[in-house]
Amino acid sequence: MVEVSKLPKLWIFDLDGTLVKHNGYLIDGHDTLLGGVKEFFESLPKSDKVLIITARKRKYKRKTLAFLRKNGVFFTKILFEMPIGERILVNDQKPKGLKTSVAINTKRDVFMTEKFLETDI
Repeated sequence: MVEVSKLPKLWIFDLDGTLVKHNGYLIDGHDTLLGGVKEFFESLPKSDKVLIITARKRKYKRKTLAFLRKNGVFFTKILFEMPIGERILVNDQKPKGLKTSVAINTKRDVFMTEKFLETDI
């Protein structure tokens, strides 16, 4: 269980291998949503924001956006042509001690299994 505050959140997701089958759009000719993704996104509060990042070329943008919207994957912004290396998040800690960043690494093509518990941190 990952304890998080009750404050609005920014969720940052990689696309391939995290939300959809890795390179399915190239191998299969179409994307396949991973199990649990749709339900997770449906559960997000409207006050939260979602940033999706992907190494995909911009030429796949239209098809990718249509797939995500059709499958109920809400996002605030999506960035294409991002580097394929590590994604490093740096954030400050609030004066009262709230750590303002969380990092989760999942197995490829398996949506995260972590559950989040909002508490008065």
